[in-house]
Amino acid sequence: MLFDIDSSLGLSVAFIVGLLYIPLLLAIARALGLYAIVNEREAQVFTLFGKVIGTLDEPGLRFPLGYFGPKALLVPFFGKLYRVSTTLRQHYLRDQMVNSEEGTPMGVGIWYEMRVSDPVAYLFRNANPDASLQANVASSTISTLSNLEMDKMLEDRHQLSRRVRATVSPLSEQWGYQLGSVYIRKVAFTDRQMVDNITEKVVKRLVQVTSAMKQDGENRVGLIKSETAFNVSQQMAEAAATRPAIVGEALNAIAQQDPEVLDAVMEVMETEQLIHSGAKVEMLPAGADLMVQLG
Repeated sequence: MLFDIDSSLGLSVAFIVGLLYIPLLLAIARALGLYAIVNEREAQVFTLFGKVIGTLDEPGLRFPLGYFGPKALLVPFFGKLYRVSTTLRQHYLRDQMVNSEEGTPMGVGIWYEMRVSDPVAYLFRNANPDASLQANVASSTISTLSNLEMDKMLEDRHQLSRRVRATVSPLSEQWGYQLGSVYIRKVAFTDRQMVDNITEKVVKRLVQVTSAMKQDGENRVGLIKSETAFNVSQQMAEAAATRPAIVGEALNAIAQQDPEVLDAVMEVMETEQLIHSGAKVEMLPAGADLMVQLG
């Protein structure tokens, strides 16, 4: 029973010692270069006596001894390990001053993205590659947009952005960068008075266009009304022209069937015409002599 207690206590002590010393041993092994942990979107560059012996860029647990040989064990003492992030980065340069062909000062904002594609070139080809790339993008943008017509500068930004990227890419690759999308996002006027003048011209133009559209609409409505009135009058004239023929045909049919009815219809029509004409009518007794009555 005593032996069981002593063995359990020994196992517990060994477990606690292991928890304390295993991380320490792993840290020492890592410091000695026995293994390396490469993170996602990361490259590790190993140098020995000032020279690059190799690069690890695949994420996971790696053993430099298997990649670079026994000299990897000398790196912690006579070399250096550089960690380079290869994630995609974005930058936005504001208010890059350019002049249009008309001499108008313009402020240009350009957005671009890049990532490190060659860690060795990024570390040793340029002392400050980030600042150099920004300066290169800015100077290329200014040289591409300067002395352009204002219309092209405002409307052809997609093609101009591609031209800037084509100009900057070769030099950025020498510095270990891979340039991604480049886009001119903003072209603004810097002269406040010019902005006010352009705004005033735009407002006047909008008023002019609005009035022209209103006048054109009124003209179209008037034309439609006149065409409609013409068609209506034409139809009414055709109807008035065909009415006598229709009435005459009806009267001929009545005369053939019953002449007495035709006489009655004619008398009614004559009476209606007299009533509507407003003429003064004098009635005479039946069978009276007109001259005797007048005498």
